[in-house]
Amino acid sequence: GDVDGGQLRKDIPEINSEMGRKLFEGDIILPLERNALRNSSYRWKFPIPYILADSLDLNAKGVILQAFEMFRLKSCVDFKPYEGEQTYLKFEKLDGCWSHVGDLQSGQTVSIGERCDYKAIVEHELLHALGFYHEQSRTDRDDYVQIWWDEIIEGFAYAFDKHNDSFLDDLNTPYDYESVLHYGPYSFNINSSVPSITTKIPEFNEIIGQRLDFSRIDLLRLNRMYNCTSSLTFLDQCSFEYINICGMVQSGQDGASWDHTLGKPGDEDHTLVGSCADGGYFMHLDTKTGHAGQSALLESRILYPRRKEKCLQFFYRLNGSPQDKLVIWVKKDDGTGNVRRMEKLHTITADGEHHWKLASIPFGVQTKFRYGFQGIRGDPAKSAGGIAIDDTSLTETNCPTNVWHIRNFTSLFNSTSKGDYIMSPVFYSSEGYAFALQLYPHGRSSSTYMNYMGITFHLCSSPNDGLLEWPAGHRQVVLSVLDQDPDVTHRMSLSLSFTTDPNQLVYGRNDTLQWDRPSITGNFSSFCNCYMGPGVGWNTFLTHRELHWKKFLKNDSLFIFADF
Repeated sequence: GDVDGGQLRKDIPEINSEMGRKLFEGDIILPLERNALRNSSYRWKFPIPYILADSLDLNAKGVILQAFEMFRLKSCVDFKPYEGEQTYLKFEKLDGCWSHVGDLQSGQTVSIGERCDYKAIVEHELLHALGFYHEQSRTDRDDYVQIWWDEIIEGFAYAFDKHNDSFLDDLNTPYDYESVLHYGPYSFNINSSVPSITTKIPEFNEIIGQRLDFSRIDLLRLNRMYNCTSSLTFLDQCSFEYINICGMVQSGQDGASWDHTLGKPGDEDHTLVGSCADGGYFMHLDTKTGHAGQSALLESRILYPRRKEKCLQFFYRLNGSPQDKLVIWVKKDDGTGNVRRMEKLHTITADGEHHWKLASIPFGVQTKFRYGFQGIRGDPAKSAGGIAIDDTSLTETNCPTNVWHIRNFTSLFNSTSKGDYIMSPVFYSSEGYAFALQLYPHGRSSSTYMNYMGITFHLCSSPNDGLLEWPAGHRQVVLSVLDQDPDVTHRMSLSLSFTTDPNQLVYGRNDTLQWDRPSITGNFSSFCNCYMGPGVGWNTFLTHRELHWKKFLKNDSLFIFADF
């Protein structure tokens, strides 16, 4: 089955034009006074009250909440359930994807209609609601893009109007080809193969209209407009590029120490991967010297939480002796104001591998705290390396529940053809459902599109099945490809989702429910020694261009997060 019907995901202009909606710039309902971006009375006060109308699809509700979390992580914009306030956002499933601009002070609708339930589309419409117009409507847009008026559907030329300085404020930022608010090249176009917009710098022709996430300049403008000095759920991160190591401290040394280490060929850092001769640092504990049992503790500065949930993510490499260990601790307020009550969160044992791996460690703490990395020497006589950490981040968000680390991706990519796939390990949801993913580096054989990766989600049989609810309906599948930018707030990770329909039938089988037990719906697979249900996913999951544009591929590793 295909979430996208086997077709390319349609963008906002195409969705709205098919609906017959003729809105300002394609998806905007203007306030009576048009200069909402310059008039501070149209600015929202946070948190913004919201209503999720019953008309919304279940998947759309989940995607809207995902978008809220992106705003909280990357800005000071916040949302709260409606409690009778005068001003609010009401999300409804109406005709297309559209929004008003700015706070109208009277309550207003955001339409997340059919095919609009993607994280980046919701972000796009929310940026309109917050007071922003499309990038290509800037006063200076003709310096950067060419509008091909003869290629635009009759009656839609107004959607490409540009605005003067009295109407728009660029907040002293440059034109942004990467903006999530930029039209794509084929917006409102007559001929599906002839663009209506091209870029003056040709390399950006395939970038405009990206629907991954906010760009850096999107966030710069948002945070400038709303005077955000910090984001809500971001706490700490470090790429260890500077000698102050982000305020982290060595403590509790027991004959060993963490060293601020410059990468070298064959021993590169994770941040820059050897791309800069005088950059690319990480923290390293040498386990070839000293004695077994010696340890060193690297601790964060004291942090002050706002939420309970936390997710500590970092890249690590343990290529010393098999007895080496990396232990993650949190040190909490003991009730007297002193941060000294220790709690062990996780232990990673050495595997001797030389590539960087990703750790995601959830924990909950509501008092001031530090987190720490304790490296422990195992057997120096058997060590050929040590323990390394890089690109740490701490956010007050939920950790991904399942992480698929695909190594040596370039070799896999070059040795596969259309229809070939690689299989993930079997993962388990928090409820106990087993599932697996199939990734098609060159797309599924049924796809008519070139230069796309495809992916499918399959339920798998497990010993838990007798205890679980079947069919497994009304549950959201969220698949994300990690942008490995060291700055969490600048990551433009792809995230797509669908919600399981308990009444959906297996394609071509009128008597079998798609989300019933895999032993009923599927076939036995020797790969997992289990029954695998039929797959549902996307033919056009990620373009090959996007794969190499952002930092999805780093150290030849691809990371896919899977939540169910």
